[in-house]
Amino acid sequence: MSPSPQITALIVAAGRGVRAGGGIPKQYRTLRGQPLLAHTVDAFLTHPRISRILVVIHPDDRALYDSAIGSRALLPPAPGGDARQDSVRLGLEALTASPPDYVLIHDAARPFVDTALIDRVIDALARHDGAIPGLALSDTIKRAGKGLVEGTVPREGLYRVQTPQGFHYKAIVAAHRSQQGQALTDDAAVAEAAGLSVAMVAGAEENMKVTEPEDFARAEADPAAFDVVVGQGFDVHQFEAGDHVWLCGVKVPHSHGLEGHSDADAGLHALTDALLGAIGAGDIGVHFPPSDPQWKGAASDRFLAHAAKLVVEAGGRILNVDVTFICERPKIGPHRPAMVARLSEILGLPPQRISIKATTTEGLGFTGRREGLAAQAIASLRLPRIG
Repeated sequence: MSPSPQITALIVAAGRGVRAGGGIPKQYRTLRGQPLLAHTVDAFLTHPRISRILVVIHPDDRALYDSAIGSRALLPPAPGGDARQDSVRLGLEALTASPPDYVLIHDAARPFVDTALIDRVIDALARHDGAIPGLALSDTIKRAGKGLVEGTVPREGLYRVQTPQGFHYKAIVAAHRSQQGQALTDDAAVAEAAGLSVAMVAGAEENMKVTEPEDFARAEADPAAFDVVVGQGFDVHQFEAGDHVWLCGVKVPHSHGLEGHSDADAGLHALTDALLGAIGAGDIGVHFPPSDPQWKGAASDRFLAHAAKLVVEAGGRILNVDVTFICERPKIGPHRPAMVARLSEILGLPPQRISIKATTTEGLGFTGRREGLAAQAIASLRLPRIG
């Protein structure tokens, strides 16, 4: 069985992006909570067949690049050139010390490329020098000049071409070297001019290119570019001596208190774990270990606010939360409006997206014996699609 090819993703991010507005190059503007470039990089970073990622950047953008990429494990960025074709060639040259078998060349401004499209490009490289994704034209095409229609162009065989465009590395680096100064509009044109065979595979409408200011608004709203994910949490605390308990950020008078390292707010603890679980960020103990004395008696709204901040940093948005208390006492109903209001304040959610419920175990178990209480929570989030 032959070994799997080594594949490098080369992401071209050296452009100025002036048409998109925003005061900085478009690849560093915020889209769904994080820089556009971060979305693009993550699409390849999470793909199991991609070995390495190299981003080509403008020499003046290193600080913007470092901020956008953070701790992601990529190759050191390569400096780009005056035109896209120059930037691609310089990126390819930066790989010569450890050349891959295949290289996928992708525009940073296409943040929503998915796993299936990447796989189609890679698979075609087993039979061709290169492969590109495209969408067949469905609209009628007209040729016009000076504001007047001059004729109709047959659309059969015409495609809108996307990236990533994949190639055998040695073939495409040689092609770029031989075609310097030709001002070709994409890497497939470079390959064609060098006599390479280039296959066409199915593109995807979701693989949009962000170019104009309105593209950012469309990308924010495009339902095909994100997933709805769900996280759950569960927490238990036993009663101890006291005269109140904290539940969902509200001080509730009671015959006992709740034992815990912090304020023992089971509702906020369960909801914090639900948010952390939805973004794959561990649990509350990872972020606020009970062995750390600074969290002794801490208000648990700090934990929930931290989890909500991590959701935003992941490019996500909380859609709704649902908390259920399991206890005989205290009664939850009288305090439900205050709990909803407090969660709305912490999470920035409308009250209609927040549910607080309670149930009993009909006298069974530790909650039935009134030894403590439990809380379970579910949170649904909208997160950028990663595959």
